[in-house]
Amino acid sequence: MPQIQLPQMDWLTVAPALIVTATGCLVIIIDLIVRSRDKTHLAVLSLVGLIVAFVVSWNLWDYNQVSFEGMVAGDNFSQFFTLAFLVITAFTILFSVGVLDREEMNQGEYYALLLFSCVGMILMASGTDLIVTFLGLELLSICLYVMSGLSRTRLASQEAAMKYLLLGAFAAAFFLYGIALVYGTAGSTNLAAIARVATSRNPLLLVGIGLLIVGLGFKAAVAPFHMWTPDVYEGAPTPVTAYMSVAAKAAAFAAMLRVFLSAFANEQLLPDWTAVLAVVALVTMIVGNVLAIWQNNIKRLLAYSSIAHAGYLLIGVVAASKLGAASVMFYTLAYTFMNLGAFAVVILLGRRGEENAEIDAYRGLATRQPALAALMAIFMFSLSGLPPTAGFVGKFYLFQAAVETGWTWLAVAGVLASVVSVYYYLRVVVVMYMQEADRPLGPLQRAPWPAAAAALGALGVLFVGVFPTGLLDLAQQAAALLRA
Repeated sequence: MPQIQLPQMDWLTVAPALIVTATGCLVIIIDLIVRSRDKTHLAVLSLVGLIVAFVVSWNLWDYNQVSFEGMVAGDNFSQFFTLAFLVITAFTILFSVGVLDREEMNQGEYYALLLFSCVGMILMASGTDLIVTFLGLELLSICLYVMSGLSRTRLASQEAAMKYLLLGAFAAAFFLYGIALVYGTAGSTNLAAIARVATSRNPLLLVGIGLLIVGLGFKAAVAPFHMWTPDVYEGAPTPVTAYMSVAAKAAAFAAMLRVFLSAFANEQLLPDWTAVLAVVALVTMIVGNVLAIWQNNIKRLLAYSSIAHAGYLLIGVVAASKLGAASVMFYTLAYTFMNLGAFAVVILLGRRGEENAEIDAYRGLATRQPALAALMAIFMFSLSGLPPTAGFVGKFYLFQAAVETGWTWLAVAGVLASVVSVYYYLRVVVVMYMQEADRPLGPLQRAPWPAAAAALGALGVLFVGVFPTGLLDLAQQAAALLRA
């Protein structure tokens, strides 16, 4: 009688994801038992689970094991992004407390959805099999679809959820069909196996790679797959907008680095997909920055801004080097601090039923709320790439990686696009400091948790900008495992 051999399962490899999953389940159970309108206890529980997962992930640095029959990796690359995802989720929980009650959407499942979407992101970063990457992508996407429509009293929120769902379903289909074509060519969905077999420019394989770019490009909001971004960002609840603007992008680029630098980095395939991504990066930077100039709504401005930043991040992927991958990882964390911090200020300026999302609402903010104006100015400076902020250092590393690998024209295009972005970012600063208010802002609701998130974001932007070496060293250690 033949013996059944069980697959090798190293639970330490997925320990952070298991902790976050267990915390999400516990949040649902406690919400069913404790029937309270105030959900702060669920936020605290969620933060505790994230902190525990953070400690475990940090202690797994240099563990570098692949388990579940080569489907999941617990290497430094996955740990770096896991730590980033946990930070993103924790920030989102901080500025959600109090705001959810103000907007009459204080539901316990919100925190559970945040945690489960974090698990999806972790799977996208740690998956060494295209099927695991797809499962993580779908878990993240489904949670974001639901969270986009959580504000049931606002028609714009329901419209945003429906648009995101329909377009996201098409993008998922492209990604899944791309997996099918790659499997049909390489005979496997395992990235290591694909790298061994896919060494020729097979037309079917090239089409599959193109479809993978479409699926991940939609989630990263790169042009021309960005059309959903402004409407969904504007219509979704502001905490959800902030979360998806960073989380989905970070997860998409984690998967992009893992898949393309692990499976398709040979000399035959590398010139093809890097050329395609270089054109996409150029178009993305142009579209994002040019369309952002005309925006009068801060959420739409940050939406087009996020498109432009996806273009900058693509430069690091196009470089396809250790420094390129490390610069993408560095910039992802820098973008987390500055973008979530900016959204935290937007949340703090909102009131029940009125988001104060128009840029004109920020007139004279420096005299009315000097602390919030100073924080917003720091975030705008960093997003535009001015020193000594994290945004400047991150762009410097991205452009350096491009120049070192022969993509000088793309680095020059990135610099010119950054110059254009200075206009609309500094426009917000000018409105706050050099124009008088045309209407009273009114008293702001006491919101210590979002205020703490904004302050921590500013500290992160300045600290990473002034002392970038430590974070870059960690990113380089993590990127070293992707491609020799």
